[in-house]
Amino acid sequence: MKRIRLAAVLAAALLALLPTTAQADTTYPNPLPITGQQIIHDPTVIHLKNGQYVAYSTGGIIGARLSTDMKHWDDAGNAFAEPPSWWYEYNDTGDPWAPDISYRDGKYWLYYSVSSWGSNHSAIGVATSPSGLPGTWTDHGKVFSSERTDSWNAIDPGVIRADDKLWMAFGSYWTGIRMVELDPETGKAVPGATVHHLATRPDAPYAVEGPYVVKHGRYYYLFASYDACCSGVNSTYKIRVGRSESVTGPYVDSDGTPLLEGGGDLLLAGNGRFIGTGGESVFRDKGRDILAYHYYDVDDNGTPKLALNPLSWGRDGWPTVAAWGD
Repeated sequence: MKRIRLAAVLAAALLALLPTTAQADTTYPNPLPITGQQIIHDPTVIHLKNGQYVAYSTGGIIGARLSTDMKHWDDAGNAFAEPPSWWYEYNDTGDPWAPDISYRDGKYWLYYSVSSWGSNHSAIGVATSPSGLPGTWTDHGKVFSSERTDSWNAIDPGVIRADDKLWMAFGSYWTGIRMVELDPETGKAVPGATVHHLATRPDAPYAVEGPYVVKHGRYYYLFASYDACCSGVNSTYKIRVGRSESVTGPYVDSDGTPLLEGGGDLLLAGNGRFIGTGGESVFRDKGRDILAYHYYDVDDNGTPKLALNPLSWGRDGWPTVAAWGD
């Protein structure tokens, strides 16, 4: 019996020395197999008018990838040749985060964040392009900003048209997810716009960020990343979702729990080699909604990589992550 107890103690000690990773739920379907330049963080993807797919991301001066089939991706440099000068008001390196690309009124719109780690002295900017390709963007400056006295953080933009108006969800920690109305002509926040509150957690540090809103049927669906990113295989990022009949909320999960009270259905969590799934966006392609996100690859020392899965919408109206071919 002593030997058994000793063996149990030794086994527990060895397990304690192993790196901690998010526990797998192996019921999630794997993302599309991807080749070429896979490294990415906080991806936003769109199918361009020229037939190519472009993915922009955190890293570089808004890093760019190009593909003809969504399967093989090539490094395409950066959205900008150099950082616009005003970015340096928010960090010393002119480093942008978490872009969002969309198409409306005959041109492409690229929203992005500039900030520094652990600060809500932050701003969201916007640029436009006739083609959406890297190197063709014209910057138009600040859309919306936050200061250390604010209870929100102006990063992680996600733009949606709703009821003939233009809206931008945003937010990271600092009491969670917010939304403001944008002027469709300038793409910037309407002066004096109400800052709507969409989602938060019950306790500090209110670990929810990276919102993206999608219309399906009569509902608006708010996707957001919960818990911790940016720690390789120790990341606990996961994607949750709620819905509302109004773009400005209130959003609730399938049990009716408001997202302002910590609700949110779990859509995707770490599974197998795909750890810390988050930084998500959704794009429409060939009649399907495609979820784009990053994960940390257990088989490659936690390198962040691009993942793509179609979304399947159930009869109850709620989305699930689907496998390719479903």
